Amino acid sequence: MSTSPATAATGADELTVVVRDRVAYVTIDRPARRNALSIDVNRRLVETFVALDEDDDVWAIVLSGAGDRAFCSGADLQEMEENQRLHGVGPRRPMRSPRRDVHEVVFETTKPTIAVMNGPALGAGFELALACDLRVAAEHAWVSLPEAKRGLGSNFGSVMLTRLLPRALALELLYLGEPLSAQDALRWGLFNRVVPAEDLEATAEELVRALVANAPLSVRRFKNVATKAWSLPVAAALRLDLGPDTYGSEDRVEGVAAFNEGRAPRWAAR
Repeated sequence: MSTSPATAATGADELTVVVRDRVAYVTIDRPARRNALSIDVNRRLVETFVALDEDDDVWAIVLSGAGDRAFCSGADLQEMEENQRLHGVGPRRPMRSPRRDVHEVVFETTKPTIAVMNGPALGAGFELALACDLRVAAEHAWVSLPEAKRGLGSNFGSVMLTRLLPRALALELLYLGEPLSAQDALRWGLFNRVVPAEDLEATAEELVRALVANAPLSVRRFKNVATKAWSLPVAAALRLDLGPDTYGSEDRVEGVAAFNEGRAPRWAAR
């Protein structure tokens, strides 16, 4: 197990990053605040995901929260109230900040991402899970977008939920701000796995290890095409021909040779 160079940039007090065997494990470490997203943690997450996306030794990213009380409880409302009271500064309107939006950065990361949900995910925390490609949850986890109960907006959630769920269900979750259980999230396809809490880590590890055992360029191409072709007509999507170029890659030659020789492939991500 090694510490990623990204850890030095993020600090180990509220966000930890460990890279082990091609996988980066990113943990929001604020259990006393139910892993709420402070301004500083938001900034650090952006910096971390940008750094990991550029790290050739990282083939997948796992995002989790410390403890078992919450994956992430959303924006730090205590900090928000304090900034308003002391400085007269409220949250900026979506996409108007000089800093990049953390949900956009996670969503656009070219490496596959997995949210490991060790507890409830609320508001911006639920949006963070939605920004990941796959979601594995403990049975006691649940999700909600309570912004309508707080006078806030859910910009990323408003965009994503109507793409991932039937429109009526997505709008009910947004309008009412009520929770959705892990089992219901699994039933509607929001979660990939729901397991007892004691099995969460092993289940997530099995999933990510199966993922990085496959050709990394192929996986990145799948993500690139699936993301950028999402709302395009089929004819246009088929002609995008997005990278990386798996067809002319060294890994394609290696993969075919390994199959014909009856051995495990040795991927180089080239």
